[in-house]
Amino acid sequence: MSEAFRDGAGGVRRRGRRRRGRGEQAVVPDAAFASYYGKPVLKRPEWKPLDVAGYLWLGGLAGASSLLAAGAEATARPALARTAKLGAAGAISLSLAALVHDLGRPSRFLNMLRVFKPTSPMSVGSWLLAGYAPLTMAAAAADVTGRYRIVGAAATASAAALGPAVATYTAVLICDTAVPSWHEGYREMPFVFAGSAAASAAGWALVTSPPGQAGPARRTAVLGAVLELGAFRLMKRTMGLASEPYEKGGPRTWLRAAEGLTAGGALLAVCAGRRGRALAALAGTSLLAGSVALRLGVFHAGVASAEDPRYTVVPQRERLTDRSRTGES
Repeated sequence: MSEAFRDGAGGVRRRGRRRRGRGEQAVVPDAAFASYYGKPVLKRPEWKPLDVAGYLWLGGLAGASSLLAAGAEATARPALARTAKLGAAGAISLSLAALVHDLGRPSRFLNMLRVFKPTSPMSVGSWLLAGYAPLTMAAAAADVTGRYRIVGAAATASAAALGPAVATYTAVLICDTAVPSWHEGYREMPFVFAGSAAASAAGWALVTSPPGQAGPARRTAVLGAVLELGAFRLMKRTMGLASEPYEKGGPRTWLRAAEGLTAGGALLAVCAGRRGRALAALAGTSLLAGSVALRLGVFHAGVASAEDPRYTVVPQRERLTDRSRTGES
């Protein structure tokens, strides 16, 4: 007798007769997950990889740099505060440029400011950037010119207050899509981006600041690396099937590089101490490169998951099965 059963991917196989020494043989091949006319179930994200990955990375660098600048100013570290302010202003300017370049026309960004929609991460993010960018520029300009110090201090504090949201809202933005390898990580992705942002801001400060004032940057590098690597590993464990694209092909290469560069940069930052600029600069460069590699790996993993119908169909079937079991019980 033969008996139908389902395999782990949702396909149907039939169990044939046992033969001595040969075990069970599948008569029907595994299901191939495809859609009509060979098209993917989801539309592949049309974003430009460098523009979007740069936008994600630069926004995180800016937001965390504003926090570092406020802390350095409060603890009387003027050189660290200045480099962090300049880093925040420059990074958010380049982030906006990358976003506008991906959109195609500056008017498309301005059109997003015509309304405010709290339920839309893109709308909230556009207004957040519109308010945050002028603050970073005012803080940097006041520091460099030495004028309007009260205004500069207020701008620094206000930018720091918005910094955490700027550093993490892009994680909410990509997770609020139907792309499986982004959407399934919505719980942990903001923490991954927060840790990566802190590590990159610390990296910028280590490269550009005197070692004697870079103590907060070294501590931030370690905390950021621990948060990024720990949250990312937790995210992959809780995502189920949607975590597979992070372990294959190009995304896997980018993410392995990100792990090594971030962990290595944090270790070098601890070892650097006050010993000189060369080791601190090497640590900072490693941290910056690791943060870039993380964003590229996350971006390409999401695109890969959208192109393969399996990552959309199988989780849907599993959710339907769970709901039916709950209804029966």
